[in-house]
Amino acid sequence: MRCAWAGSDPLYLAYHDEEWGVPLRDRQGLFEFLVLEGAQAGLSWITVLKKRARYRELFDGFDPERIARFDDARKARLLADPGIIRNRAKIDAAVGNARAWLALLERGVDPALWLWQFVDGHPVQNHWRTLAEVPVMTPASDAMSKALRAVGFKFVGSTICYAFMQATGMVNDHTVDCFRHGACRALAGEPA
Repeated sequence: MRCAWAGSDPLYLAYHDEEWGVPLRDRQGLFEFLVLEGAQAGLSWITVLKKRARYRELFDGFDPERIARFDDARKARLLADPGIIRNRAKIDAAVGNARAWLALLERGVDPALWLWQFVDGHPVQNHWRTLAEVPVMTPASDAMSKALRAVGFKFVGSTICYAFMQATGMVNDHTVDCFRHGACRALAGEPA
């Protein structure tokens, strides 16, 4: 059995079964999810998943150093490409977020460790029985959102941060009847 939100789309099923809730500590992977979760704001996640391959192409594999150098001409080309979500504010935010990410590194802060601090460095293991029990934000996502905004990130409201935490395995929000719940617990080093 899977989480109720997984539906039947093969792309969504693969995302649920292989990625969602798996603890991710890779800097570039975390940065990718920050950009994509921000792009998703107001849209469905399946919309983003269907465009993720093109995002990876156009955003140079989510390399923050390269994205931080995107100029107005590059952003105009992005706005013209139907393979991504063509929203000026979201594209500007991705570029600004790359710069904020690099600013953290320049200050000697590892963004991956910094983000994981909001769950004390260890995945939170929730035990939801139904999708209706799963929150859309928590005090931890509130704190992450506030901290990200304080260092210059955009499109990082608490709901976006909580979705980011779910996607990157900072929280295990697979429902207890889902076959991935125990697998994600085990990945976090806890008995299934």
